[in-house]
Amino acid sequence: MSFAFAFLPRILRLSLVAFATTALTTTTAAASILWQWNYSGSGITANGTFTTAESPDGSGGYLITDITGTRNGTAITGLQPPGTSIPGNQPYTVDDLVFLGPGPQLTSHGFGFSLADGTYANPFYADFLPTPGYLEFFSTPPFTGGTPGPGSSELPVQFSATPVSVPEPATFGLIFVALAWTCARRRSSAYSLRRTSSGR
Repeated sequence: MSFAFAFLPRILRLSLVAFATTALTTTTAAASILWQWNYSGSGITANGTFTTAESPDGSGGYLITDITGTRNGTAITGLQPPGTSIPGNQPYTVDDLVFLGPGPQLTSHGFGFSLADGTYANPFYADFLPTPGYLEFFSTPPFTGGTPGPGSSELPVQFSATPVSVPEPATFGLIFVALAWTCARRRSSAYSLRRTSSGR
């Protein structure tokens, strides 16, 4: 056992061992990036957070793996899986990709999500229009034969997404280890000084 490690309080030693064990068993876990996103238009206000893959794909897009937030005060309950359509918007599928910019931050597929009231939304970048821009397809039940309900709409919106810089769990762990080591060194030095002063 390291001389400095031996001077750590028992609870701190146990915590370090637990952290080291966890770190070894989670080295293959996929890293992720947290984003803040929002869009708005006539009668529309939506915002929240994305979790994406850490690295972009070949086109520069980051795959959204989780979503939280609200649309007009209604909670978002889930992310539409890539390659599928929100109910009422078949056959138009989402790809759940977000881009850093400059330039469009969504593709013509965009991302989709479900809401607590049973409705769905699919914001996307309409690059096929004479004047390209963001649109939101909003789908309401009943979804009969894959067609949207009577309250469905497709309206222009302004969209923005920004990565949030936060330390990864491993970073917090390194900070914790560094603090623990500093504490151990100080305790070790103090012990050595007492031994020297007492002539032992």
